[in-house]
Amino acid sequence: MQVDIVTPERRLMSGKAHAVSIPGDEGDMTAMEGHAPVITMLRPGVVKVETGSTTEEFVVSGGFAEVGSGGAQILAERAMPRAEMDQDAFGSWLGDAKAALNRARETGSGGLDGAAKLMADMVMVGQELGFSTEAKT
Repeated sequence: MQVDIVTPERRLMSGKAHAVSIPGDEGDMTAMEGHAPVITMLRPGVVKVETGSTTEEFVVSGGFAEVGSGGAQILAERAMPRAEMDQDAFGSWLGDAKAALNRARETGSGGLDGAAKLMADMVMVGQELGFSTEAKT
C-alpha cells in the first residue's frame, strides 16, 4: 500500500508499505492493503510504517489520517522521524501543549477538555519515548 506522511512544512515519507500503525484519537489502528476506508483524527503518538524487513517510526503531535483504496495519508500538524526526536524537541512540543492548557484555563473556553487531553497524550508519548515530561512554562 502507498503511505504518505506530510506536515505543513515537509513530506516525511512517501513510499510502499506492508502496514501502518496509526495513533487514532479513538484508539490505535493498523491499516493494511484493502483496509476499509476511514478518516480519523490523530492524537500525539508514534506512527509505525512497516516496509517489509524494516519499520520506520515518526512522532506526530496530532492531525488526520485517511485510509482508503489508495493507501494511507497521514496529515500531521507536526511530525518528525523518531530518530530525530530528542529531549529539546519533545520539550518544545510539551511546552506548547502546556501553554494551550493554560490558555484554556485562563479564558474558561470550551476547549479545556481538549487541551487537557492533548497535554495528557503528550505526557504519555514522552514516557513511551523515554523523555522527561516536565513541561517548561
